[in-house]
Amino acid sequence: MGQRQGGGHIGGTDLAWAALGGDPALTERIAFGGPPGLLPARLPAMSLARSTVAVCALAAAELAARRNGGPVPAVRVDDGAVATAFLSERHLRIDGRACSSFAPLSRFWRTADGWVRTHANYPHHRARLLHALDLPGTAEAPDVETVMAGRRAAEIEETVCAAGGLAVVARTPGEWDAHPQGAAVAAHPLLTLDTLDTGVPPRRLPPLDGTPTLPAAGLRVLDLTRVIAGPVATRTLALLGADVLRIDAPQLPESQDAHSDTGFGKRSAALDLGSPAGRASFEELLSRADVVVTGYRPGALDRFGLTPEALAARRPGLVVARLSAWGDDGPWGGRRGFDSLVQVATGIAAVEADPGSASEDSQGSRGGAKRSGTPGALPAQALDHGTGYLLAAAVLRALTEQTRTGGSFLATLALARTARWLMHDLGGDGEPNAGPKGHGHAAQAPGSYDPAAHLRETDSPLGRLRYALPPVSFDGAPATWATPPGRCGTDAPVWR
Repeated sequence: MGQRQGGGHIGGTDLAWAALGGDPALTERIAFGGPPGLLPARLPAMSLARSTVAVCALAAAELAARRNGGPVPAVRVDDGAVATAFLSERHLRIDGRACSSFAPLSRFWRTADGWVRTHANYPHHRARLLHALDLPGTAEAPDVETVMAGRRAAEIEETVCAAGGLAVVARTPGEWDAHPQGAAVAAHPLLTLDTLDTGVPPRRLPPLDGTPTLPAAGLRVLDLTRVIAGPVATRTLALLGADVLRIDAPQLPESQDAHSDTGFGKRSAALDLGSPAGRASFEELLSRADVVVTGYRPGALDRFGLTPEALAARRPGLVVARLSAWGDDGPWGGRRGFDSLVQVATGIAAVEADPGSASEDSQGSRGGAKRSGTPGALPAQALDHGTGYLLAAAVLRALTEQTRTGGSFLATLALARTARWLMHDLGGDGEPNAGPKGHGHAAQAPGSYDPAAHLRETDSPLGRLRYALPPVSFDGAPATWATPPGRCGTDAPVWR
């Protein structure tokens, strides 16, 4: 699996590249640089961030070389660009306005015996949470706080989830490892990249023309994802030249602010797959697609015939990339989830708790509960962003493999798997994130990081945007996206 070097960050790159089935010698093409000490946390959040970006950039460079027949371009990973990109939703401005973040009912709550965290950013999730707590739809945070304080955390978790809402108990790493879902996640690797069939001839991709180098030029990607992780992956594929068309159900609300962050380079259409017309439009799109990326909970799209096997049967040679919160199996395999909730359930929030507020009997990241201290969080939604870059890397690696072997491919990833990687394989166990060292990483004085160096402004249909530049970089790579985001769901459901 490779040796850890440089405080874990090179080892993380090697581990991720090995999981993608890449040639280990190619990691020598990666050079790391930038200011130290970014995304500070007890867990190695920065190692996760740079490793996922590094393998994504390397997979892009590898595909470019495969198309052009030359050597793999050199890859550059700059910690400043990576840290800025991992906070892209916080850096985004629309005509100077900061974009919406967590809703008032998306937060930690003290219960009778611990803590839970809820997610209620979407109106339907808020309504389900309040219904599960026997509160009226007009209830506000103080009302919820009162109910939570009088109930046990596990009871709240089960009641809210049974109602289709989102709430998880704040667990320690040891409690998660002992949980049936934790055990199910532990039985899988960081990601899988498998062949669905072998009866399809190798993919032929023409050489690339012009500057910048766009490894995914000419490829069509159907984007059935929401929120951050999946859209980050497809935003990256759009950067690299793919025609990315996002599909949303018109009856399912989406945050325009979230789409404004992750919609760069893409188009966005609304299709009701439950209607004959919407289904016909989708099947026409699928008949010419090269990649389908899904980010809904396992089973949610099955009724539309969108299992990976069914998709590949209708479109042989397809690359299917599937993302979920908790994984495909285990008792939580069909549950909804978000980065903030996965951090809480898997013990990340316990490790990142404020030590000053923890109880006297805390035993650290593995054994102690830290029940009396408020749970913490990583400095970024790193599970989302990191899994997004891994997802894009898996698609790019599958495309490269298809040029050699043919076949249809399936990539499977989960936020909980990325969380386990962070906790167990990246020098975690609560050790400080000491910052990058060695392997070509140029040391710089603390305080030399200026996020403005990695931000740009552009006009868009939404107004003047300030946004984070992409961190994926290799010799000849595009510096930014070809187009700004538009309004969610307003494009025609057709390929360019």
